[in-house]
Amino acid sequence: QVQLVESGGGSVQAGGSLRLSCAVSGDLVSRRCVSWFRQAPGKERQRVAVLSSTSLATLYHDSVKGRFTISQDDAKNTVYLEMTDLKPEDTAMYYCAARGGDHCNHWSPAAWPHWGQGTQVTVSS
Repeated sequence: QVQLVESGGGSVQAGGSLRLSCAVSGDLVSRRCVSWFRQAPGKERQRVAVLSSTSLATLYHDSVKGRFTISQDDAKNTVYLEMTDLKPEDTAMYYCAARGGDHCNHWSPAAWPHWGQGTQVTVSS
């Protein structure tokens, strides 16, 4: 089993920055891939970034490229999402998710079996 706990959300003004943290524990094989999703009210859950913990390859949604960075700290078993130049449209509940396997590029939330409880990010204009 895999456990994920997010933290670091909050309220910022447009142009500001936040760093989200996802503490990951449990079976290593089942958490080779870690991603960050977000969901705004009335919208579908959207993957914004994914990281392979073995190859360290990363992928980003076009809307966050150049602004968000996903990374991991093995010693702390934590995956981060550094968010800069935040925009009001980044306002959402942010979730980290994990899955096993050799291929991490799964966009659908249904492909990710393990989820955290979420942390709210609110960006005001």
